Amino acid sequence: MLHRRAHYNRSMRPHFRWQLRSRTLELGRRTLIMGVLNVTPDSFSDGGEFLQPERAVQHALRMLDEGADLLDLGGESTRPGARLAGDEASASVKSKPRPVVTEEEELRRVMPVLHGILQARPETVISVDTYKSGVARATVEAGAEIVNDVSAFQWDPEMGQTCVELRCGVVLMHTRGQPEQWRNLPREPDITALVEHDLANLLLVALQRGVQRPRIVLDPGFGFGKNFEENYPLVAHFDRLHRFGFPLLAGTSRKSFVGRTVGQRAGKDAPPSERLYGSLAAMVASILRGAHIVRVHDVKPAVEAAVVADAVLAAAGEA
Repeated sequence: MLHRRAHYNRSMRPHFRWQLRSRTLELGRRTLIMGVLNVTPDSFSDGGEFLQPERAVQHALRMLDEGADLLDLGGESTRPGARLAGDEASASVKSKPRPVVTEEEELRRVMPVLHGILQARPETVISVDTYKSGVARATVEAGAEIVNDVSAFQWDPEMGQTCVELRCGVVLMHTRGQPEQWRNLPREPDITALVEHDLANLLLVALQRGVQRPRIVLDPGFGFGKNFEENYPLVAHFDRLHRFGFPLLAGTSRKSFVGRTVGQRAGKDAPPSERLYGSLAAMVASILRGAHIVRVHDVKPAVEAAVVADAVLAAAGEA
């Protein structure tokens, strides 16, 4: 049964213990900050900036020093427009992409960084952002604690069983279609209802494959197959996702919908480098709607904003 038996109070952030590969994390007492570390040449926000392993490790350590609770390490961009499949791929969310970045190349990018971080800070909780089961297996066996699959097991039929065998934490993210299709997807009249429906099905698949409930966190996938205007209802009704009875992750940092809103007065979308304040506003809104974890590029400002948001929850008797 996916839904909580007790009625969910909209003003409450439930508490959970997230079971990872070798430890558990307390979720709900305060917001956890997940720092983004992209070791790619083409990510929408910081592509190429941390492609060199030494520079990536230095940035990771800086994020930890600034207060990041965990890091999300990614070796392949899934930005809007990225080609993950051949021309023959259908618009179905169930179609399996043919990777442009091979498993070998993705591992070549992430493994030196993973080893470098854990050598410098062995206690670091690292999530690996991948939809490939081979990358998940290699990185978790090397010390990663979490697999963050943007496709929620849709793009690699082996991923579910792999995560079961690895006994790691899992983030299941909602994605509508594939990146090269996102700009042409029709507008969804009730995006929150669609996300709820799809996440229910994705959860059933994960549970049927043997993933244990305490290992799962849900992410509605802001910007992943959602048109600009569709993301705000998803923020506003984020708390509806608590009905499933799982911890929630929100990743609004530097997303295009923030850039469009922030840039309205100038008549053009704000670039990723100018989306900090808008990103913080969206992040705080998600926390006040019950996000347990927020995925961010700018750790220090996010830590300070999250502390204030948590204080608001505490004052309401919720944290």
